[in-house]
Amino acid sequence: MIWVQVTSGVGPAECQWVVTKVLERISREAEARGVRCELISTSEGEKWGALRSGLLVLEGDEAAGLAGEWEGTIQWIGASPYRPHHKRKNWFVGVEVFEPPESAAWSESELQWEAVRSSGPGGQKVNKTNSAVRLMHVPSGIVIVAQEERSQQQNRRLALARLSRLMEQRAQAKVAGAQQELWGQHHTLERGNARRVFRGEGFRE
Repeated sequence: MIWVQVTSGVGPAECQWVVTKVLERISREAEARGVRCELISTSEGEKWGALRSGLLVLEGDEAAGLAGEWEGTIQWIGASPYRPHHKRKNWFVGVEVFEPPESAAWSESELQWEAVRSSGPGGQKVNKTNSAVRLMHVPSGIVIVAQEERSQQQNRRLALARLSRLMEQRAQAKVAGAQQELWGQHHTLERGNARRVFRGEGFRE
């Protein structure tokens, strides 16, 4: 089982439109390759039919391979579907891949949870409920914030998945000498170095 999260970060409505298109595209590719695909959580966007984020579960022999083909930054080149005279033509979303944190390498007593308010661009469109969570792994000092999903339960699961991945990366970093970079890692959306690029209203690759 693989988790795939598609997020617009703090991007505008156009990026949220791209999130929806990416989710649809991954679902179609999964069906074509015999991978079970289920959308288990979404966060609604500013416009009807657009999503700030979506969390997919992939299961099957080719699930990991399919997820790996999407992981990273996805770029869409096209005119805004909402602001046709807008000069910007390049829009970006991020895709993160996680192993579900079923077998955690820590005890519950090592975790500190805090409910926080989701942040938004310029303080606007902030989630008024405390659905976002802040997780600290006390022994290591690692702090994770998860706010993309609309329910606190899903954000807690997402935070645990990120913690699991960071713990694994931290262990590898001790060998590779890259610990500083990994400790500073948070949920960021890199604009550039796109993994896949799509164009136009038809979302053609």
